[in-house]
Amino acid sequence: MNLKGEPAFVGRHCGSNTYDISPEVVAFYADALDDHHPLYGELAPPLLHHSECFKFVGEWYLANLFGNLHAQQDWELFAPIAVGSRVRSRSTVIERFSKRGRDYVVNETDLVDDGDGRLLVRGRTFQSFLPPKPGEGEAGYVVDESTAKRKQGQERRPSFPTATGADLAPVKKTVDERRCWMFSGPGRNYHTDREQARNLGFPNIVVQGMMSTCFVAQVMQDSFGMGWIQGGKMSVKLTNVLWVDESVTIHGKIREEVPEGTRTRVHCDVWVEKDDATRVALGTASAVR
Repeated sequence: MNLKGEPAFVGRHCGSNTYDISPEVVAFYADALDDHHPLYGELAPPLLHHSECFKFVGEWYLANLFGNLHAQQDWELFAPIAVGSRVRSRSTVIERFSKRGRDYVVNETDLVDDGDGRLLVRGRTFQSFLPPKPGEGEAGYVVDESTAKRKQGQERRPSFPTATGADLAPVKKTVDERRCWMFSGPGRNYHTDREQARNLGFPNIVVQGMMSTCFVAQVMQDSFGMGWIQGGKMSVKLTNVLWVDESVTIHGKIREEVPEGTRTRVHCDVWVEKDDATRVALGTASAVR
């Protein structure tokens, strides 16, 4: 049965790729994110292939791209990625649902060692889409700076963070066009090009939501090292748009520590905040020690 071209359905295999993990690829990531951890010699960053799911958008994105947004991202880290190894990806649609006037598709992308088949990294990407409407894209924006701030002020959200433990060392980043291109390029899209952004209902380049998750990963790795690379978990909601040339600070705060076999899992609240206190991402992350 040929379902290619039909709407995304649960169980749909979206595609697979193989990659060689070279020192050059690792160095490019480190430069793009300004993340130069000392472990990045023998090992690669766990989220090196952060955007692999987007290599298969034709297989799982819905037809109406106007105003589509990355809503949530989950990561699970199982084993380190060795420099010099070869890895293989596998992308699958695992869920579809509707919520607050948007349609959601959840893509699960696994990264495995191409030699012994070990599961290395698993990502779940929640992408939201607006139902098609007549005249869409002819005028106005789906979201701009004023509507984003108004939404933030109108919605009553639960208190966050609720963690009361020690703070993790924060990291500050400024996301310029070069960083957008290195992270989301080399092609022209709404994460790298203003014209493409306007075509999809945004007034300026939208910083790819996956970048915020990589920033959170950096804070966790700085704090927990191998306990993050092998055993780390993250689930963050992308709550507001980050625009090109804006700066953010990435925070983490320990919520609790619980036994996990002979080790301890440290649960943290994590969030990414603009200079004006607007939060673009928030959620939880944990690592072992």
